[in-house]
Amino acid sequence: MTAILAFTIFAVAFCLIATEKIDKVKIVLVAAGIMTVLGLTPGAEVFFSEHEGVDWNVLFLLFGMMIIVGIVKQTGAFDYLAIWAAKRSRGRPYRLMVMLMVITAIASPFLDNVTTIMLVVPVTVVVCKRLAISPVPYIIAEILASNIGGASTLIGDPPNIIIGSRAGLSFNDFLVHMTPIVVIVFVVFVLLTRVMFRRSFQYNPERAAEIMSLQERRAIKDTGLLVRCMIVLALVIAGFSLHSVLHVEPSIVAMIGAGVMLLVTRAETAEVLEEVEWHTLVFFFGLFIMVSGLVHTGVIEAVGTWAVDTFADQPLAAATSLLFGSAVLGAFFDNIPYTATMAPIVEEVVAQLPAGDGEPLWWAFALGADFGGNGTAIAASANVVAIGIAAQTGNRISFWQFTRYGVIVTVLSTVMAWAYVWLRYFT
Repeated sequence: MTAILAFTIFAVAFCLIATEKIDKVKIVLVAAGIMTVLGLTPGAEVFFSEHEGVDWNVLFLLFGMMIIVGIVKQTGAFDYLAIWAAKRSRGRPYRLMVMLMVITAIASPFLDNVTTIMLVVPVTVVVCKRLAISPVPYIIAEILASNIGGASTLIGDPPNIIIGSRAGLSFNDFLVHMTPIVVIVFVVFVLLTRVMFRRSFQYNPERAAEIMSLQERRAIKDTGLLVRCMIVLALVIAGFSLHSVLHVEPSIVAMIGAGVMLLVTRAETAEVLEEVEWHTLVFFFGLFIMVSGLVHTGVIEAVGTWAVDTFADQPLAAATSLLFGSAVLGAFFDNIPYTATMAPIVEEVVAQLPAGDGEPLWWAFALGADFGGNGTAIAASANVVAIGIAAQTGNRISFWQFTRYGVIVTVLSTVMAWAYVWLRYFT
C-alpha cells in the first residue's frame, strides 16, 4: 500500500512538472513534504542515508562548480570563447552547433558532463546573442552531446562512478568497453541534429561579417585574474581525473576549488553567490527526497527483484532488460539515484551467472542509465543545470521542448547500444 501511494505521488508530481503550469520547485517541495508527512521517506535519515537519502555529493559538486564558473565569468573568458567559436564557424549556424557539440562531447568524459555544461552553456548564450540567433537549440544539442560523450569514461557521467565502484571497473575498462559505441552514437547524433534543428539554421551574413571583424582578445577584462582562475580550474580538473587514485569525491574537489578560487581572485563573495543557481539546487534537493520515498517503500527494489527472478539464468535477456529498462526508468527518476538503487540489484543478478558472463550486464546497465539521461528534461543533472542557466539568461526551455528531442535521441542511442552489446558480448 505504501509503495503504491509513494509511486502515485511521484507520478502526479512528474505529470505536473511536465505540464509546466506550476513552478517545478514548488511541485517537488510539496510532493517531498507530503511523502515525508505520510511516513513514505526514511524521516531524518533522508539527510544521512547514502542509499535512501539526498545525494549531497551531487549538490555540493554543483554548488562548487557554480561558484567557480561565476568567478571565471568575471574575466571575460566566456566572451573570448564565444567570439573565437563564432569566427571559426564563420557565422554558419550548423557549423557552429557541430563545433560546440564536439567541444562538449570531448570535454565531458574528463570534466564530467555537469561541469562541462556549466562551462559551455554561458559561452553558447553569448555567441548566439552576437549572431542574433536563439541559443535554445544549441543548448539542447549540447545537453544531449554531454550525456552521450560523458558515457565513455568512469568520471564522465555520475552513474558511471557508481557502477565502477560497485562492479570494481577501472577508468581503462570504461574506455575499452564504452568509448567505441559512444563515438558511433555521437557521429550519428551530429548528423541527426542537421534534421532535428533544421529550422534554426538561419544564416545572417551581416551579423557574420560583424563577428569576423571582432578581436577576441579584447574580451578579456583582467589577464591576471584569468591566469589565476585557469590554474585553479586546471587543478580542479586534475582532481576529477585522479578520482580513482586520490579517493576524494568530486564534490570535495569542487568545494576546495571554489574556496581556493575565492581566495586567490579576491572576488566578492556576495556577488559570486548571486551567480549560484539556487533554484536548480533546491529542485534537486526536493527530487532526491521524492526518489528516497520510492526507494524506502520498495518500489524500485520490486522492479529489480522481478528482474532477478525473470532473467537470472538468461544473460542476453538480462542485458536487454537492463539496457532498455534503465533507459526508460532513468529518464523518469533521474539516473543518479536510479543507478545507486539498482547497482546492488545488478550485482546480485551478476553473482548468479557463471564467471565471466556477468560483465556485459554492467555495460548494458551503464549504457542504459547514461543514454536514458537524455530522455526527459529532468533525467540527468546536466539537463536540469543547463535548463536552469538558460532560464537565468532569459532563454526558457520548456519540459516538452527538450523532451521531444531527447526522446528521439534516447530511442536511437539505446537501440544502437543494444546492437553493440549483442554483437560484442553475445555473438
